[in-house]
Amino acid sequence: MSLRLVIMGPQGSGKGTQASLLADRLGVPTISTGDLFRSHMSAGDDLGQLARGYTARGELVPDDVTNAMVRRRLDHPDVADGFILDGYPRNAAQVAELDRILADHGARLDAVIELTADRDELMARMTRRAELEGREDDTADAIARRLDIYAERTAPLTAAYADRGLLITVDGTGEIEEIAERVAVAVTGVRQ
Repeated sequence: MSLRLVIMGPQGSGKGTQASLLADRLGVPTISTGDLFRSHMSAGDDLGQLARGYTARGELVPDDVTNAMVRRRLDHPDVADGFILDGYPRNAAQVAELDRILADHGARLDAVIELTADRDELMARMTRRAELEGREDDTADAIARRLDIYAERTAPLTAAYADRGLLITVDGTGEIEEIAERVAVAVTGVRQ
């Protein structure tokens, strides 16, 4: 059975780690928008050049470029047995575009997994990561602002997916292995 999943969560929730672990368990690719941006920019193709222009100016890559990258990636044969999207969709317009892309493939999303964690826990994780990686720009204020932006922009998406019966909320606190087991159990319910 193929599974088409989205994993969401604020910075520090461990969604990248959990997406990778789950992808290995399911034998499907993880599709991260960050990886897509880097891949296209490295290839120097049309979308990569567009993305590079925006990022060079310190701007976000616009939806039309991001959507086109996701559409191209979902055209690859390795996603026929499923995938996990990490970092996409990020807004209502991207949700609508993902619906169109999947409909064009005669498919639909099976579930959206949202990793949750207490704000203080997320702040502590991000602060530790900033110290370990020497990220001077990851100040407490900057981290708090990114968490606020995530909450503002993502709440409507999680609500929309909950209305569709697709949202599964998973507690993202604890050890990596504990969280991975919770995610696996949640996905087992989707597979039945």
